[in-house]
Amino acid sequence: MGGGRTGGEGTGGSKRGLLAVIDMQRVFAEPGGPWSTPRFDEAVDGVRRLLPAFGDRVVFTRFVAPEEPAGAWRAYYDRWPFALQPPQSPLWDLVDGLAVRAGRQMDATTFGKWTPELAGHLGTGGPLVLAGVSTDCCVLSTALAAADAGAEVLVVADACAGADDIAHAGALRVMDLYRPLIRVVTVAEVLAVDL
Repeated sequence: MGGGRTGGEGTGGSKRGLLAVIDMQRVFAEPGGPWSTPRFDEAVDGVRRLLPAFGDRVVFTRFVAPEEPAGAWRAYYDRWPFALQPPQSPLWDLVDGLAVRAGRQMDATTFGKWTPELAGHLGTGGPLVLAGVSTDCCVLSTALAAADAGAEVLVVADACAGADDIAHAGALRVMDLYRPLIRVVTVAEVLAVDL
């Protein structure tokens, strides 16, 4: 999946790569909700700024509950029984401001979204650019798996939000330790530099 390959050289991809917008869903946006993500709205603003630069090279992901949890996921859903709802539940909807822009969408019952489907969307068209929530869970899980598979990963710090500011900053620090496989960047850097 790799390295420094860029699109625009016969691949049909953008030199900026593929933007994967991770789990910008109502369940994480609801203030006071059990999975509420502080600074969610700030992450949405960052995502909105990124979208025009990627054109149709954008995938929106959704975390959804499995029909029947297995293994350690059973204990997870014992702790969060409200979340055992089918994929079509409004709980899992993308937030309104982004739903209308979600041309390509993929669902996963796992925190990490690095799946064969996402890898196929990336192809050889540049880096995998990650934005969304939560920095310290689904973004982190996706970044590490993609980097292990050989994808160049950029995590857009100001287009992500964590469970809280400390968790967000800690996850960014951990991911930045994986340089050059994973780089933490800003929206302005993505928009200004020919990656």
